[in-house]
Amino acid sequence: MKFYIGDIVQLRKLHPCGSREWEVMRVGADFRIKCLGCGRVLLISRSKFEKSVKQVVSRVGGEE
Repeated sequence: MKFYIGDIVQLRKLHPCGSREWEVMRVGADFRIKCLGCGRVLLISRSKFEKSVKQVVSRVGGEE
């Protein structure tokens, strides 16, 4: 599955703030994602990110 900067994704587990939705800020070997509930930014490996994504809530477009 392809992900783009600006996509909003829903992860399987809740963040401690109670939100499941995250914004993709960086794509590559690592993903930088930002919690839409509290604003926390995480750097997560591609394999762990792809396993934890439940669905893409909104997609920005096809540019990388």
